[in-house]
Amino acid sequence: MTVDHVVQLARLAIQAAFWITLPVLGAATVVSLVINVVQVMTSIQDVTVTTVPRLAAVGVILFFTTPWMLNHLVSFTVMLFADFHPYCR
Repeated sequence: MTVDHVVQLARLAIQAAFWITLPVLGAATVVSLVINVVQVMTSIQDVTVTTVPRLAAVGVILFFTTPWMLNHLVSFTVMLFADFHPYCR
């Protein structure tokens, strides 16, 4: 296995992880920004005001995107194991 194969495999793995986590991190970021703006405007500084909606948003996004995430992971795994010949050298 050459260095080029290792770099290519690492790049594909990082890219797959990025695309899988993007909806969850994006939803958490958007909800956090909205809640922080509301907190600044109303001067409510309670920890649960930020935590509970963020967890709820992440839970909803995970509920709806889990099939897509699993499909992406399965296709990445199949692509990796389908052509295993370059990695065995």
